[in-house]
Amino acid sequence: MGARTKYRKRALDILFESELQGLALGGSLPARLETNHPPVNAYTVSLVEGVAEHAARIDALIAEHACGWSLERMPGVDRNLLRLGLYEILYAEDVPDAVAVSEAVELARELSTDDSPKFVAGVLGRLVEKSRKGTLPPEAE
Repeated sequence: MGARTKYRKRALDILFESELQGLALGGSLPARLETNHPPVNAYTVSLVEGVAEHAARIDALIAEHACGWSLERMPGVDRNLLRLGLYEILYAEDVPDAVAVSEAVELARELSTDDSPKFVAGVLGRLVEKSRKGTLPPEAE
């Protein structure tokens, strides 16, 4: 497993943990940074903070493009993988779209249901296509 893959998985752990604890998106990050066990890398922090900062837009786009699935109905792992993948697609200029999608799909394959990799690939694929065409709505100010 590559370094960035580990950092993404750790970010997923923190986002998922926050939901389970009923905290705001990424709300468990300060506690994880305090204990630093397992270690929390700077890229993990940037992912969690970025997803939290842009959560309204990210969740709205996922909800719009996840045909037949509301955010609440999705498995928590899938929901948070989509958030991470879409954050990297929209805001991480150093991460190619194909890498963001591939990483999310691989983590879905490892950590979620049998149907999750196809679902994650489909949603993120539609969003990449719209992003490339410039047809995604801008972030609200």
